[in-house]
Amino acid sequence: MTVPRPYASLLAKGEDRRQLIITVAQRLLTSNGWRSTSLAAIAREAGVSPAGLLHHFASKEALLHAVLDARDADDAVNADLTGDLIAEIGKVADRIGRAPELVGTFVVMLVENLQPDAPLHDRLLDRWRIAVGIVADMLRQGQQDGRYRADFDAEVRAVEIVAFINGMEISWLLDHSIPLAEVFAEYAKALERDLNRGTAR
Repeated sequence: MTVPRPYASLLAKGEDRRQLIITVAQRLLTSNGWRSTSLAAIAREAGVSPAGLLHHFASKEALLHAVLDARDADDAVNADLTGDLIAEIGKVADRIGRAPELVGTFVVMLVENLQPDAPLHDRLLDRWRIAVGIVADMLRQGQQDGRYRADFDAEVRAVEIVAFINGMEISWLLDHSIPLAEVFAEYAKALERDLNRGTAR
């Protein structure tokens, strides 16, 4: 068996500690919001010194961005941006249920960064615009292929779809008894019926 070189072991430990800090930050940010969550509290919960935390994240804003990076990475792995829109919407419920801590942190940071002077406002606004653009492109592709009717504005419908997903994330965090799978399945079926209405099959 090969014995890891010392620096490789330290690197692995460092990465584990970094991930632990992000995990703790997700939990505390979801519970308390970013304004009421200090780096000292995160460090204490993660079992590291404040200096140790700052070794991995130079500032609170850097840590907030790392938390958002974790959500974006999860989306990138589990979403097919070139796939079927209806199928992808149906899969959102699984993503919410599989990674509630990512969803919770994202929603809290989204709500707390609505004002233009908030630290993550620009990034979250860009993220929202990108999401709407991706959905709009999928709708336009469906229109060009003849799968969707041509008499709706893809950009407007994309805003509606993204707003539905964000709204369901907030609603489920408020009430975990909501049957996510059933709600998303019904929405996806209704959307498919509407988008396909009057198109040739």
